[in-house]
This record gives sequence, C-alpha cells and structure tokens, in this order.
Amino acid sequence: MPEKVNVTLEQKLRQELRLTPQMVQSMEVLQMNSQELLEYIAKAAEENPVLEREEAADLFDEYRQLRSRASWLDAGISPGGGVVAERGAVDRELESLSAFLRDQLERLGLERQLLALCRYLAELVDEDGYLQQEDMDSLRELEIPQTLVDRAVAVLQSLEPAGVAARNLSECLLLQLQRQGEKDRTVLTIVKKHLSRLGKRQYNALSRLLGVSEKEIRAAEERIAGLDPHPGRAFQPAEQTEYVRPDVFVVELDDGYEVLLNEYYLPRLLISPYYSKLIESKPDVETAAYLRQKMRQANSLLYSLSQRGATLRRCAEAVLQHQKTFFEGESRELLPLTLRELAAELALHPSTVSRCVQGKYLQCRQGTYPLRYFFSLPAGGVSRQAVQQKLLLLIRDEDGAHPLSDEKLCRLLAEQGVEISRRAVAKYRTELGIPAAAGRRKR
Repeated sequence: MPEKVNVTLEQKLRQELRLTPQMVQSMEVLQMNSQELLEYIAKAAEENPVLEREEAADLFDEYRQLRSRASWLDAGISPGGGVVAERGAVDRELESLSAFLRDQLERLGLERQLLALCRYLAELVDEDGYLQQEDMDSLRELEIPQTLVDRAVAVLQSLEPAGVAARNLSECLLLQLQRQGEKDRTVLTIVKKHLSRLGKRQYNALSRLLGVSEKEIRAAEERIAGLDPHPGRAFQPAEQTEYVRPDVFVVELDDGYEVLLNEYYLPRLLISPYYSKLIESKPDVETAAYLRQKMRQANSLLYSLSQRGATLRRCAEAVLQHQKTFFEGESRELLPLTLRELAAELALHPSTVSRCVQGKYLQCRQGTYPLRYFFSLPAGGVSRQAVQQKLLLLIRDEDGAHPLSDEKLCRLLAEQGVEISRRAVAKYRTELGIPAAAGRRKR
C-alpha cells in the first residue's frame, strides 16, 4: 500500500526586506553630494539615449545675480570650482574608511541581504571607527530583524582595522584585545567594567575591587594604553586642503533668510522628444520594449532627482529655523538638534534624514560647514558645538602661567549652566585640538 502523506496548511508571519529598484535609486541619489550627483547625471545621460542634457544658461544668470547680492559666495573659490571648507568645520566623511570596509566585504562571499546591510552600516561608521547609537536605533524603525543586525555588526567588527564598528570605547578596546588573543583577566575586566575608574587613576580602589596588587593594575593600564581608542583616524589625512562644492546656500534676501539649493552647475535632464515620438509611432516589438525600458529608467531618475531636491530643501529649511540665531549672527552657539528630532518634525524616517545630510555642505555668511555640523546631541542642556565654543572662550581668557585644568573648566561651565562631566570636558578639548593644562602652561 502507498504511504499516506499528511498535507497541512499553515500561516507563518515573517519579516522580509523588499526594496523596489525605484526605492534603491532614490536612496542612492539622496545620499550623493553635489560632485557625485554631477558625475551620476553625466553617466546616466550617456547610457540612456532617452535622456537629453540641456545646459541651463538662465541658471548661470541667476547665480550671477545671487553672487552680486551675497559677495561671500566667492570666498575661497578654488580653481576647480569648489570652496575651501572652513578649518574646524571640515566634513568628517569616512569615504576612505568606508571604502576600505566595503572592499573587504566584497571578498567575504556574504549572502545578498547580509551584504547589503553590512554596506549600509559601513557608511555609518564615524571618523573614529564607531557606530553611533542613534544610527543603530534607526535600524529598529526600519524593522530589520535584530538577528540580521547582530550578524552584520559582527561581520564589520571582524574586519580591519581591529576595533572598528564598536558601539562604545569598552567594546572597541575589547575587540582589539580579542584580536590579539589577550588572556589576562585583570586587563579584560578593567576594559569591560572599570575604564572610568582607570581614567581617574583609582589604583587603590581597583586593587581592592579586583583582588590584585596595585602593580598589576598599573601593568594593566600600560597594556590598555597601547590600544587604539580611535581605530578609524588612521584613514584621515593629517593635513589636507579640502575643496568642496556646497549643496545648500543660506542667504539673506529681501524677505529674510532663505535656503537655496546649489543646482546652478547641474545640467537639466529632459526626455528626448524624438524618442517619445518614436514610441508613439509603434515600432517593432524589440525596439518598443527597449525604448519603454529606457523611458521607465529615465522617468525613475527624474523622480529621484526631484525627491532629492525636495528632501534636501526641507531639511535645510528646518535647520535654518532651529539655528536662526547662528545664521543671523546673533550667536556663535548652536542649539541642540538631533536627526531623530528633525525627522519627527518633517514626518520623515530618521534614515532618510541621515542619508540626506550625509556628505552635504552648507555655505552661509559665517563659512562653509558640513550639514551634519548643525546636529548634535544635547550636552548639559546645550549643543555639543555650544559647549566647545564655551570651552574655547574659557581657555582663550585663562592665565597662561596657570592654565585651567579640566576639573576647573568643568566647574566654570557648571557656573554657566552647562552640567557635564570632567571626562566630557577632556573629550571636547581633545576634539578641538587643545592640549591639557600642562601643555598650555606658558613659562
């Protein structure tokens, strides 16, 4: 007798990432800076006969008129048409590091879905080699399975340089120790749980807490000091003049301050009337299919370009409203503003806002800045840039013979209503390139 086969029907709920070609193209175009976009348009027009490039003379005239009203637009123009980015406001893109990571990823033979997420995370790694929590939180809102996220992070953390893609300092150092095969329990425990105590040189407390001698604690400190807390910085050129083309202008016109997109250099893309008529004339089946495909690609690109411009304008206008005192010259300090807050205000996904501002520059009367410069998490009730500005002023006015320690700076900031830790003061001071008190003492 033939065996009985039981056939049952059941429903299963599962999550899948489904991105249409239109969505992928829109995301790619949105993330491009002005130079990348110019090259992308040129290549698209070359490969698609349905697209025609039209040099817009009226845009050049508009730019000349704008330049006559805002003479600072010519400040720092390079021979190649770019603007010298302000020192201290240089964009901290990680093109070299992200390219290095992507190159390693391509050789791993990863499955398509995992590779796509790894590539995306590689673009989010900051200049120090870290993944920021705000960017990781945005993945949850994309409803990407946590198991897939964990696998992607693990893949990135297995790449060179050791310590890359860590979420915090402790994880960064642990990744390096694991790569080096470290077995010393004291070293590993301090890095996992007691870095703050080590930073404060609480050797006696650590000795009692871990049940080891103070000599062993100091030996562990020496071992930890040999690690690199900034694995991504090796990919940053030490001294390089950076030329950029601003994507956005903030200018003062008759009705106040306005956001203008810098599209004056871009050619206009049009659908060729010739090929439109050719499709209507009902050519042979093969020709008609080819032309319809190219027409869909052309319309998709035009839509993506339109969406990019609209999203970039909305984000820049929101930045202008939030940081109006800065643009009007009333204050050099920025107000706290996060990508998540702006996304909620504009009813956009945080990842959309992140792509929109990444690699983009804004030029105003004060100088040329990465668009990300205007976003920061609040520190002590004010923005990160505002804290750094206050630090600069305090250090500028200090007595050179008796420079202010980080602890003293911390107390002075608290008197101004900025409650942050001594460690945060040291971090911001280091980011500004200012040495510790001993290095600033004038004899």
